[in-house]
Amino acid sequence: MLSFSRIQLREAVGFQLLFVYRPQQEEEAKDLCASSSPQCPQAAGRRKNLEFEPLSTTALILEDRPSNLPAKSMEETQRHKLEYEEMVAGAKRREMKEAQKKKRQMKERHRQEDSISNAMVIWNNEILSHWDTMKGTRRVRELWWQGLPPGVRGRVWSLAIGNELNITPELYEIFLSRAKEKWRSYSETSSVNDNESDGGASLADRESSLDLIKLDISRTFPSLFIFQKGGPYHDLLHSVLGAYTCYRPDIGYVQGMSFIAAVLILNLEEAEAFITFANLLNKPCQMAFFRVDHELMLKYFTSFEIFFEENLPRLFGHFQTNSLTPDLYLIDWIFTLYSKSLPLDVACRVWDVFCRDGEESLFRTGLGILRLYEDVLMQMDFIHIAQFLTRLPDDLQPQTLFTAMANTHMISRNRRWAQVFSAVMKDGNIKEAEKSGSPALRS
Repeated sequence: MLSFSRIQLREAVGFQLLFVYRPQQEEEAKDLCASSSPQCPQAAGRRKNLEFEPLSTTALILEDRPSNLPAKSMEETQRHKLEYEEMVAGAKRREMKEAQKKKRQMKERHRQEDSISNAMVIWNNEILSHWDTMKGTRRVRELWWQGLPPGVRGRVWSLAIGNELNITPELYEIFLSRAKEKWRSYSETSSVNDNESDGGASLADRESSLDLIKLDISRTFPSLFIFQKGGPYHDLLHSVLGAYTCYRPDIGYVQGMSFIAAVLILNLEEAEAFITFANLLNKPCQMAFFRVDHELMLKYFTSFEIFFEENLPRLFGHFQTNSLTPDLYLIDWIFTLYSKSLPLDVACRVWDVFCRDGEESLFRTGLGILRLYEDVLMQMDFIHIAQFLTRLPDDLQPQTLFTAMANTHMISRNRRWAQVFSAVMKDGNIKEAEKSGSPALRS
C-alpha cells in the first residue's frame, strides 16, 4: 500500500541545494594559483600579521592597507578588530540559535514518529481487525479526529467510503481497456481531421479525451513533480481518470477530479484507488457538484450560510457588504475536497474527518478556515478575499485549523446540519435567491 507522510513526500520529491563556504576551499584555490602563476600573491605573506584566520570576506577590515595608502592608526586597527570580533560573535549566536531550532524540530519529529508508530499499532491490532464494531465508538472517533497514521490512512478511507457500487478490480480493468481503446481511436481520428472528429463526438467522448485529461493532470500538485509527464504517478493518474470517464460517461471528466484521484493514488493501490474514487464521487454532495446541479448546489450554499451567519456574524456581514457569495470559494473547495487550496498534509487531515463525518465536515472545514482568518479577511475587499481563499497560506498548520473547526458549532436552532439541509430541501422558494443574485436563500 502506498502512503506518504508530509516528511516522506518532501524527501521523495523535493531537493534543496546548499552551497556552503568552506575556508579550505580558499586555501586550495590559492595553492593552485601559486603553482600556476608566479605573479599570484602569497596568502601566507598577506595574513602573517593576523592573530587568527578570518572566516569570511568581512575579515578584510583586519587587513593592512596597501603600501601606497597611509597605514591604519592604532585606534583604527583596534576598532576594526573589535568590529570583527563582534561579527564573529553574532555569527556564532545565529549558528547556535539555528542549531537549537533544528534540535527542537528533530525532537518534535521524533515525538510525532513515536505517536504515529503507537497509533499504527492501535489501528492495526484493535480497530481495523474489528472495524464494524469499533468504527462508531467514542474512542475511535477521537483517534480519528487526531489524524490517521499514514500507514493505515488509505485503508480507513476505503472502508469508511465503502463500495456501494460493488466495483471489482476486474471491472476496473475492463473500463481501463475501453479508455485506452477510446484514446487510440480519438488520437487517430484527430490526426486525420480534428474538426470532423470534434463535430461527430458526443460531449462525454470529448471530455474523456486524452488531451483534456492530460492537460488537467499537468496542473495537479505541480510542486510535487510526481503527476506531471515523466513523473512516477502520471500514467497511473491518467488511467484512473480515463477509466472513470468510461464507467460514468453521463458525468465524464470534470476539472477538479484529478486532485481527488491523486490523493487516493498516494494512499491506495491502483484498483482500490479507482473503486474508492468512484464511490466517493457517488456521494450526494459530490454528485450534485460534479453534475453541476445548480438548484441543489444553491441549497447547499443556503445551508452553509445559515451556519456561517450564526458562527461568524461579523465576517458574514462583511462578505454581504462586498457581495461575496459562497459559490466564489466553496465550489473550488468542494470540487477538490480542499486538496487544491490547502497544504497536502492538512488536506489529508480534512479527508480523515470527511470520511468520518460525511458532507457536514466539508462545510465545517470551510467555516473553520473563515474563523481562522477572520481578522485578515475583515481587512480585505472583494478581489483580495477571493484571491486569498483560492490559495490559502502554505504555512497553515493542521492543529491550528482543527482548533478553529472544533470551535465551530454545527447546530442551528437545535438542528444539526442534516436537519437544516433537509429543511432547506423542502423549501422550494429558490426563485427569490436567483433574483437577488445570491446563491443562498436567507433564513
